[in-house]
Amino acid sequence: SEEKLSKTKALAIFASDALSSTAYATEEILLVLILAGTGALTYSIPISIAIATLLVIVATSYRQTIRAYPNGGGAYKVAMDNLGTLPGLVAGASLVVDYTLTVAVSTAAGVAAITSALPELHDERVILAVVFVILLTIGNLRGLREAGTVFAIPTYFFLVTFGIMIVVGLVRVTLGDISSVPHQDAITPGNEALGLSSAGIFLLLRAFSSGATALTGIEAISNGVPAFKEPSPKNAATTLTWMAGILTVIFVSLTILAHEIHVQPSETKTVVAQIAEAVFAGGPMFYIVQVSTALILILAANTSFAGLPALASVMARDRWVPKLFSFRGDRLGYSNGIMVLSAASIVLLIIYTADTHKLIPLYAVGVFVGFTLSQGGMILHWRRCREEGWRRAMVINGIGAVSTGIVAVIIAATKFTHGAWLTIIAIGVLTTIFYNIGRHFRGVQTQLALPEGEQVPQLRVSSRHTHPVLMPIDDLNRATAYAMSYARSISNNVTAIHVTDDVDESRELRARWEHLVPDVRLIVVESEYRSLLGPVLAYVDNLDRADLQDMVTVILPEYVSKWPWQRLLHNQSSQRLKKSLLDRPHTVVVEVPYHLK
Repeated sequence: SEEKLSKTKALAIFASDALSSTAYATEEILLVLILAGTGALTYSIPISIAIATLLVIVATSYRQTIRAYPNGGGAYKVAMDNLGTLPGLVAGASLVVDYTLTVAVSTAAGVAAITSALPELHDERVILAVVFVILLTIGNLRGLREAGTVFAIPTYFFLVTFGIMIVVGLVRVTLGDISSVPHQDAITPGNEALGLSSAGIFLLLRAFSSGATALTGIEAISNGVPAFKEPSPKNAATTLTWMAGILTVIFVSLTILAHEIHVQPSETKTVVAQIAEAVFAGGPMFYIVQVSTALILILAANTSFAGLPALASVMARDRWVPKLFSFRGDRLGYSNGIMVLSAASIVLLIIYTADTHKLIPLYAVGVFVGFTLSQGGMILHWRRCREEGWRRAMVINGIGAVSTGIVAVIIAATKFTHGAWLTIIAIGVLTTIFYNIGRHFRGVQTQLALPEGEQVPQLRVSSRHTHPVLMPIDDLNRATAYAMSYARSISNNVTAIHVTDDVDESRELRARWEHLVPDVRLIVVESEYRSLLGPVLAYVDNLDRADLQDMVTVILPEYVSKWPWQRLLHNQSSQRLKKSLLDRPHTVVVEVPYHLK
């Protein structure tokens, strides 16, 4: 309990992703409006107000999610619990895409902040972005934890520097004591029609959908409710309100400043850099703002290294992704998820040359699909549970679902040819993969289930065979029963070992084991991080050598699937264990295959 977060520290940790989006959201609006000429930039203020209104709606909706899911209610969990399998998998796929793009977009935007201060590094932005991702990967693989105090520094540094810039900027604008930004390397204005025509409305909607990236990361607090100090739901809801308020003020204020000092999108300098340069006349504060921007963006990228591997571990335990994503590495991080996230984001950065403007069109559609499914699931939750105040909560979530659903359609339509089609296809492909993996695992579970009353077969064993035999097991099913039968045929000194982080699950397994295999000892090792290798290897190392007779046999049950792609889903942990055991003296490893239909 002493590790739980206060509202101040939680704001720093969970709000970094959402707050960092203000560094590029205004710029994305201007980048679209400039296609209709400099006069169209006037529309940036009403567009930002519309986005701020949407932000308030979504934040209010997620306050209801916090109330209903005090143990954390991400889009995947809410959709799976209330809407069913397919919507839940779509939500999971959209989150996977969102987390991957968050790393790519935040890193690219962070590098853009650096190159705005040091233009000579502009051509090296891909290398810089890849280096940052690699450093984040190494840090997370080595077990860097989200220490509240350390992570609070960049967030509050960002808030203080941006607060000073906004206040000084608005005061100088009011007094008329600020010059317009020189348009060096500015993007050439276009001449597309802007008005009440269909083309003009489409362009405005496209600008709105670009700026809607300001909402990315707003759901992070609802996912991390258990991390708050008690009363955690109340503290989380309060923190969410703080975050929404701060995000709204920064975003709208930056847009107003950009309009008042006539900022235009540039090839080499971000909108925030242009504002800071005008407000502080290029003094030391200009560089301080760029440093704070880069830090908050890199911190936002790091949140995905905690979010995606954790999501993958939950989906792995639900048997929708390979089980290897549910295991932690030696440093307690979900190493496999971290490596996959790193590789995918690096590929995106290389393909899109670490250009934020090219990556943004891929970004928001997945975010709003997750928003919509989560809020839609909450409507059914309130209708089913009918807790106190359920009607009001259902109306709030209903407004949120309709609003984010409309925005998701707008984003998909206006950005389809600019890259949203790729995100939509990626979500569809991932959903199909998840569904087929889940169907395979559930088919295997049906095959392996031991019917009530069925006994574990026994083979004859000579009484003189007393050398120790150890068999790691995950569950008691046909495959383990088959392997156990072989183990008892070679020795009458057999021990089964089960590593778990779920006490209730282990009790149920022990009860079944004692009923069906009473003559074989079962050792249950409670491992908080469900590390398989450590406990098994420690058990082998600590066997009494006097009883060992210079040899121990380790039996590994393995599944043999019909199709090659299915074989990738099984036996990963046993293969890792096998490699480690082969390096140990006096140890024999026996693989007992069970052929799946």
